Amino acid sequence: MARKTFKRQPLTIPEVKKILETVGAEQLDQFQRRSLDYTVKFSRLDGDAAENLVKALIKEFELDVEEAVQIVNSMPKSIEELRVFIAGGRRIVETSKLEAILSLLEENRQEK
Repeated sequence: MARKTFKRQPLTIPEVKKILETVGAEQLDQFQRRSLDYTVKFSRLDGDAAENLVKALIKEFELDVEEAVQIVNSMPKSIEELRVFIAGGRRIVETSKLEAILSLLEENRQEK
């Protein structure tokens, strides 16, 4: 019997929402329906915008994938909130870089 190999990859909440919506609500099990409900409530962007924003954060600011995903999931509005996600506050990052990240987030922010 052949084994399937899966790739582990951090996903943003909007990306998970997009995936679950493509499956169709009638085919989701109870856990997946709860996950879809969660993603509907807490998605701050659409799936494509979230994916593009993660790529931009990684490319422009040299963030780790995990850091970029958490930032997009939370969409912080202040430098203090943003510092929490960058290396857990253990790495010193210039204020100008943090302000540039916040500016990028603000450009991509979508209101519900």
